[in-house]
Amino acid sequence: MTVAQRLPYRAVLAVLAALLVVAMTAGIAAGSVSIAFDQVWAIVLHQIHPALIEQSWPAVREAIVLDARLPRVVLAAAIGAGLAVCGMALQAVVRNPLADPMLLGVSSGASVGAVAVLVFGAGVFQFFTLPLAAFCGALAALFAVYFLARAGGRMTTVRLILSGVAVAEVLSALASFMIISSDDPHKTQAAVRWMLGGLGGTTWPMVWIPTAVVLLGVVGLLSVTRPLNLLYTGEEAAAALGLDVHRFRAGIFVLVALMVGAMVAVSGAIGFVGLIMPHVVRLLVGADHRRALPAAALLGASFLVACDIAARTIAAPEEVPVGVLTALIGGPFFLWLMRRKATT
Repeated sequence: MTVAQRLPYRAVLAVLAALLVVAMTAGIAAGSVSIAFDQVWAIVLHQIHPALIEQSWPAVREAIVLDARLPRVVLAAAIGAGLAVCGMALQAVVRNPLADPMLLGVSSGASVGAVAVLVFGAGVFQFFTLPLAAFCGALAALFAVYFLARAGGRMTTVRLILSGVAVAEVLSALASFMIISSDDPHKTQAAVRWMLGGLGGTTWPMVWIPTAVVLLGVVGLLSVTRPLNLLYTGEEAAAALGLDVHRFRAGIFVLVALMVGAMVAVSGAIGFVGLIMPHVVRLLVGADHRRALPAAALLGASFLVACDIAARTIAAPEEVPVGVLTALIGGPFFLWLMRRKATT
């Protein structure tokens, strides 16, 4: 009996939800000014409705919680959840356990579009053009990798990873070229800092679009769990049961590109979340996407919030880009998966 068969699904979801609440509370409490957990909740509840709890804290602490830390923690949770479900969807549609938005060049494609807007500027329209450019770049990269990796109607793990790495390297070089060719040092510095992947300086206006896109994307993926399950078992079996494989895969690619573009536009490229979380979730609840997608969203959200806490505190008062930490964790995990797959 596997771990997933032994653990009750509702209990797993309850534990993951509790873990997310604890992680988000810790994310709000941690910082140069430490705030107790109970005071964090008191401030939040007071903001929801003043009648829930009487104010007994200085106004500066309320500003720290509500304006400085809460939007950052909410954005980290949304992006972590979005990257995790995107990784799980990609692993299903390309039938490869090593698929990840970063490894398949999706994040690099989004980065090229976003860097172009950051470097060349879009004036007052940047708020809208940055996510749009990131989406277009992510979609173009994803289709390019897929068609390069698929030859003779087949797609091997090695060919997929090599295609993803090659496309990602080319796109990263293109983004770097745009940065160094810019004659504005402020735009160059902003683009470099953004490419490392981080959540510093998050404000409430930055939170709403990616959070809404992730929520809609998760709902969209939950509505197609049966086709995802069919495709995960094999293209031939899925086609025999009436699934239009190519049209469905193209639709998932567009949805994933939209989600990644919205996330990359505000956080930069944060890798390996979509690689690690699906594997952990399948151990806990199994491979059925009806069960796995909600669990992946919760675990991915907790993971990135925890990584962001470490990024803010591990080298305080300096801040480590959270994308660096996820790469330090995900790189060894990827190598372990490669070795494990080679020996099975």
